[in-house]
Amino acid sequence: MREWSGKRYWLVGASEGLGAALAHQLARAGVEVIVSARSQDKLDALVSELPGNASSQVVDVSDSASVETAAQVVGDVDGVVFLAGVYWPMTSQNWGASRAEAMADINFTGAIRVMGSVMPMMQERGSGHLVITGSLSGFRGLPGAIGYAASKAGTMALAESMYADLRGSGIDVQLANPGFIKTRLTEKNNFNMPFIMEPVEAAHEMFELMNSPRFKKSFPRVFSWVFRLSQFMPDWMYYRLFA
Repeated sequence: MREWSGKRYWLVGASEGLGAALAHQLARAGVEVIVSARSQDKLDALVSELPGNASSQVVDVSDSASVETAAQVVGDVDGVVFLAGVYWPMTSQNWGASRAEAMADINFTGAIRVMGSVMPMMQERGSGHLVITGSLSGFRGLPGAIGYAASKAGTMALAESMYADLRGSGIDVQLANPGFIKTRLTEKNNFNMPFIMEPVEAAHEMFELMNSPRFKKSFPRVFSWVFRLSQFMPDWMYYRLFA
C-alpha cells in the first residue's frame, strides 16, 4: 500500500470523466491534487468539488511550450498521472487527417511531452511515481480505430520502455489499460460496448493499480482477456474474428 497523505499529484487530462473521478479518489486519500486540462471553467468546477487541498493549471498537451510552462508552475510533485486523450471513430475509407493527427499528437506525443517535463526533477530527486493511461485498444490493430488504436499502442510502448529504464531507480512507472468508459468520447460510438464502465468504477481500478507494486493493469479483467489473448492469435484467425 502506497502512502498518500500529504503527497502532491499532477493529473493531466482531468477536467471530466476518468480524470475527474480519479482526482476525487486521490483527494479523499489525502493527496494534494493539481488538475490540468485545456478548459479553465471545467477545472474550476472540479476543484470546487474536491475535498482537501486542490488546485488547477491549464495546459494544452499538444503544445510543448504550454506543457513546459505548466510543469514549471506546478513545480515539485510526487506523482504525475497522464489521462489526456481525444477520440473520433475512424476507418481507413473515411480518413480524417486532422483528427487522426490530433489523436496522435494528444494521446501519444502529449504523453511524451508531459513525461519529459517532469523526468529531470524526479531523476534529480531519485523518486517519483508516473502513471500512464493506455487502452485495451492498443494491444492490436482494430477496425474503425485509425488514429486512436495507434496512439494508444504508442503510449503503451512508451510506458513499457520507461519501466524498463527506470526499474530500481526510485521512480515507479505504471500503465493502466481501461476498456470502454462512459464519457462524452464513447458517446460517439454507434456500436455495442461490452463491459462499459462508469468513470468512478474505472478510477477505482486505477487507484488499485497505483496502490500496488504492479507495473500494469488491464481492465475490466474478463474483457481484457480477449485483447491480451488476441496477441497470440495468428493473423488469419485474428482478422477473421476482429475485422
